[in-house]
Amino acid sequence: MKKLFTLMAAALIAAGASAQTVQESKTFDNVYVGVNGGVATKTTGHAWLKGLDPNFGVRVGRWFTPVFGLAAESNAYFSNKPANSFGTTVRAMNTSLLATVNLSNWFGGYKGEPRTFEVIPVYGFGWYHSFGNSAVANRTWTASQIAQINSDDVAATEFAKKNALTSKAGIDFAFNLGEAKAWQVYVEPSITWALNGFDGEQKVAYDVNKSFVQLNAGVVYKFNTSNGTHNFKIVKPYDQAEIDQLNSTINDLRNELAKKPKEVVKEVVKEAPAPQMVKVENLVFVTFAQGKSTLTKEAKKALDGVKSGKHVQIVGTASPEGSKEINDKLSQARADEVAKYLKNNGVVVDEATGKGVQGNTSNRLAVVYVK
Repeated sequence: MKKLFTLMAAALIAAGASAQTVQESKTFDNVYVGVNGGVATKTTGHAWLKGLDPNFGVRVGRWFTPVFGLAAESNAYFSNKPANSFGTTVRAMNTSLLATVNLSNWFGGYKGEPRTFEVIPVYGFGWYHSFGNSAVANRTWTASQIAQINSDDVAATEFAKKNALTSKAGIDFAFNLGEAKAWQVYVEPSITWALNGFDGEQKVAYDVNKSFVQLNAGVVYKFNTSNGTHNFKIVKPYDQAEIDQLNSTINDLRNELAKKPKEVVKEVVKEAPAPQMVKVENLVFVTFAQGKSTLTKEAKKALDGVKSGKHVQIVGTASPEGSKEINDKLSQARADEVAKYLKNNGVVVDEATGKGVQGNTSNRLAVVYVK
């Protein structure tokens, strides 16, 4: 099929913008999931590298921008060292809500895809729960056994099931892998404070004596996004001044062509038994914001000029940014949105077609041919 209007190529002119930004993400874009594991130990009170506590965790998160994100993480701790046994496979769990900040993108700027190496601090608050066994909790301890363990561990053994408010601070040294940068591996040293003590009965404070340090390694998979990649994508934005300029250019061309008495453009979207004459006064141009299919007030005002009962054909287009698949869907969405609005006004829509990108210039339009 041929192009809808020869006028379209002339009308779609806009100045390029030098500034760049990331394409707006949808609700479930830039979501990732990962697992991690490593060892933890009390920050104080015993010799380092002794009584290491192995742990395993799961992390689910989302980046809202290339710099700021949020993640939920839960880790299970298996060893009873350096304290005494609670008689359970999992000694304790700590679940946290963490703010994430990509310092590499903050200070170095986002270049369109993740760097191979990034530095990402994490910080947040959580909930610690130690598991208990009633038989162990009710166990009678001899004086010699108590003498071999410190008072905190005695309390933890006697009141095995405990909850505490925690706070975690760490830093991820991350490496993005693969051609699409969909995978990330990281090493994370961190410290976690039991703000009200591991027995949950102390005054809330950042006390190093009520904390543990941890060294974990993890792997993350970033799900595919609506922009066709696994990460944020740079797009070329157009501000309101550019939109106004485009509208002004279109109006100037329409006024110029309206002075010509002869045919100015042919309707060729679908085959007809006989050629039809299309004059510029029969065309309605609707502009859209970048990446959007929502009708603006100005667009609705223009469409309100199409009288009820009229038959129309609609063609939606998109600008060159983005993949062909996205542009095809976006142009069809624009055509459908215009069609929906006109139908509600009593207009008969014969056809609404998305044409994707038409030409090399910006053309975030829907063109309505009023028969």
